Amino acid sequence: MNIQIFGTNKCFDTKKAQRYFKERNIKFQFIDLTQKGLSKGEYNSVKSAVGSMEALIDEKSKAYEKNFIKYLASKEAVEEKLLEDPALFRTPIVRNGRNATVGYCPDIWKTWE
Repeated sequence: MNIQIFGTNKCFDTKKAQRYFKERNIKFQFIDLTQKGLSKGEYNSVKSAVGSMEALIDEKSKAYEKNFIKYLASKEAVEEKLLEDPALFRTPIVRNGRNATVGYCPDIWKTWE
């Protein structure tokens, strides 16, 4: 297993995800989205694993309002904003190879063990 957790240090669900893997002695790599966002390749991989771009967007975030995401005309413009401003992502994003989840999903993570 090659677990990557994308999130922020202030996110409680990200902390719960880290605790979940620590308690099971599963090594993981934590990537702080405030310092380093998702690359385009990582983004495309996660998007295909979760099914849609909409599943990745945190509509309750301040960045969502600040960037006027719901008023952007095209999906390409929304994806461009997502890659520019990592604060728009719902966290945690947990990757295991080609599999990925968004949010706190211990039921799915159990199947990865």
